[in-house]
Amino acid sequence: MKVLLIEDDARVAEEVVQALSSRGHLVTHILDGDRGLEVALSSPVDVLITDRMLPGLDGLEIIQALRKAGRVVPVLVLSALDSVDERVRGLRAGSDDYLGKPFAIEELIARVESLGRRSPPASETLLTVEDLELDLLARRARRAGRSIELTAREFRLLECLVRHVGQVVTRAMLLKNVWDIHYDPQTNVVDVHVSRLRQAVDKEFERPLIHTVRGVGYSLHG
Repeated sequence: MKVLLIEDDARVAEEVVQALSSRGHLVTHILDGDRGLEVALSSPVDVLITDRMLPGLDGLEIIQALRKAGRVVPVLVLSALDSVDERVRGLRAGSDDYLGKPFAIEELIARVESLGRRSPPASETLLTVEDLELDLLARRARRAGRSIELTAREFRLLECLVRHVGQVVTRAMLLKNVWDIHYDPQTNVVDVHVSRLRQAVDKEFERPLIHTVRGVGYSLHG
């Protein structure tokens, strides 16, 4: 699993990173809340572990920002504030689990791996082609780190092209997969939407990704 740990206590962080790494998990450690939220929003993560009290944004503010952005990554909160009221606050903020400090490292590993089983691997929810990224959970697209504003239909159209990268996708295939139309009604709806998609995905970049295959359909490749 890809685990993001946001923890400013160096001793605790070292213990957690070593323990999870020894189990074969990939752990990214961030020291402060502001940078932690930035990484959580921009990178594929299977489980997020965050301390409650952090420099910058605190753990609950990070969770609230993630949930507001539509990110459903499982979150484990670590905190020395271990009262019932604090646990309730953490859960209401959107966390999935809450572990008081000090804790047994074996329990933390068990909780993290349990949370990881609740969601699909991050690699299955992030599609990439060249410098284009599609986050299927958050329904967001980025190219070279820049956000691309898309309608829901445009996102589905781009997802279909990305899933068939390097292949020719016919207009009939797009009508079926994006519009659920199982015949060709001689409509130009595909061409209109692809034209809009090109404006969003390729206009600001020197190298286009969306290509027309004359008389057949479209292909996405570098």
